[in-house]
Amino acid sequence: MAKIMNKQKTIFLDIDGTILYHYGIPNQQSILELKILPGVTEKLSQWEENGYRIIIVTSRKESERELTIKQLASIPVQYDHLIMGINRGERIIINDVNPKHRKRGARAINLQRNEGLSNIKL
Repeated sequence: MAKIMNKQKTIFLDIDGTILYHYGIPNQQSILELKILPGVTEKLSQWEENGYRIIIVTSRKESERELTIKQLASIPVQYDHLIMGINRGERIIINDVNPKHRKRGARAINLQRNEGLSNIKL
């Protein structure tokens, strides 16, 4: 049973270079060999068990949605939403903080490309 309480988190997670190996070839990621990065399966299972919302984001084009969904299903990755076609540039999250819960604002974790999720602590 998922642990759903006040500590529920929403995680925005990129695909290429975070979940899957990034080859550095624009517009080719969705057709190259799938290489799952270290710790991905374990972390996603842990976050799912903890009741976290997982939102997958990618700069892949909307026209690649069906193929991307098939790739994610083959890993398998549990997620709540898939957002396609976001900019490859800097990504900024702006969030309010409830004064009663100061520690529940937004934060960012930047990984080295292809590092995987093994060292992520939430």
